[in-house]
Amino acid sequence: MFAAGLLLTPGLVHAQSIDLNDLLPQPSGTAAGRIIQVLLVLTVLSIAPGLLVMATCFTRFIVALSFLRAGLGLQTTPSNVILINLALFMTWFVMAPTFEKSWQTGLKPLMEEKLETGPAIENMVAPFKDFMKANARPADIELFQKLSQKRPGDEAGASSDSLQIIVPAFVISELRRGFEIGFLIALPFLVIDMVVASIVMSMGMMMLSPIVFSLPLKVLFFVLIDGWNILVSALIRSYA
Repeated sequence: MFAAGLLLTPGLVHAQSIDLNDLLPQPSGTAAGRIIQVLLVLTVLSIAPGLLVMATCFTRFIVALSFLRAGLGLQTTPSNVILINLALFMTWFVMAPTFEKSWQTGLKPLMEEKLETGPAIENMVAPFKDFMKANARPADIELFQKLSQKRPGDEAGASSDSLQIIVPAFVISELRRGFEIGFLIALPFLVIDMVVASIVMSMGMMMLSPIVFSLPLKVLFFVLIDGWNILVSALIRSYA
């Protein structure tokens, strides 16, 4: 019995051996090509959060909220965690229709194997393209189109519908609008600082910093006008 078991063992080991090719899909191409595909997928997954942030309205929100904190004169209140999470949930609120359309037309059919990978990715990206084109300035899109025409070997330039044109144009458009909103946010706080500084100087209190008086006044002013409600409402409606 023991000898028979030894004779059967090699066959069992051979039958239970694991072939890695059975665990991986068998695309066409060489092994080096498959390795490159895996590396590309891992690279895309690693930078996906950054790409998603840059292709949404998060940039405008976080810039405006940062200007608000600077205008109030508060260094760490609200904290970065609170501002970032508030901007993320506001982004989710604004981008919900885009996310839903991308899910219904691209990702869901791909998971249900109703679409191939190529068409599914195009359907997933299309709603984000429409959103970015609707909120990017034509001057910024034209700028990157002109820059693409000056590259060696690319005299025709990239199409206005390509991501390499839309994404950077959308980002700088969002930064511009964010700074415009930030100026409007900081302006009333600057007026309060100037008034308080003038009063303090006229009273001869040279050694006392005007911030000691202006900071509580700015916070009180912001609370009395229901500033958070006004600011959040204005930021969200800027995409309506």
